[in-house]
Amino acid sequence: MKRTEILVSGFGGQGVVRLGQIFSTAAVYDGLFTTMLVSHGTETRGGYVRSQIVLSGSSIDSPVVETPDYFCAMSKSAYTKFAALVKQGTIIFDPGYIEPDPELGVQHMPLPARDIAVQELGRDIFANIIFLGMLGQYLKTAISKESLLKALEARVPKFVEENRKAFELGYTLSN
Repeated sequence: MKRTEILVSGFGGQGVVRLGQIFSTAAVYDGLFTTMLVSHGTETRGGYVRSQIVLSGSSIDSPVVETPDYFCAMSKSAYTKFAALVKQGTIIFDPGYIEPDPELGVQHMPLPARDIAVQELGRDIFANIIFLGMLGQYLKTAISKESLLKALEARVPKFVEENRKAFELGYTLSN
C-alpha cells in the first residue's frame, strides 16, 4: 500500500481522536504501518481538534499529514481551516455544519452524520462512527471491515450494538 494521509477534524466532544485511534488500530490489525498525531485547542470541550493518520505498507518517514487523501470535516471551522490542503483527495463533510466550496476542485462527499445518528440511534455521539464507516468503505482495499469492527469494539467497549449500527450506516452510504 502506498502512503495514504487522512485528516479528521472537528470540535472537542465529536470523537475526532477516537475515530483516529480506531482507524489506526484497525490498520495495525491488517499489518499496515500507521502513525497518528493529535492536536487540539486548550478548551476541554467544544474547541478545535484534529487527528492526522498516515497509513503505509512500509515504514513511515513523517507522521505529518500535508496533502490529505481523505479529509473528514466534522465542523465548519475544520473545513475552513483545512479543506485547501486537499489537492486530489476526497472531503467527507457533514452538510449540517458545512457548505462546501466548489472552487476547490476536489471530490466532496456529503455525510449528514449528526442527523443520521440522531434519527437512527437517538444521539449525536455516534456521528464519528458513521464517518468511520464511510472512511472504511473508501479504504476497504487496505483495511478490512472486520478489522475496523474489531478495533471499534476494542477501543469503545460500551454501546457495541449502537456503534456497529452506526458503522454500518456510514459504510453502506458510500456505495
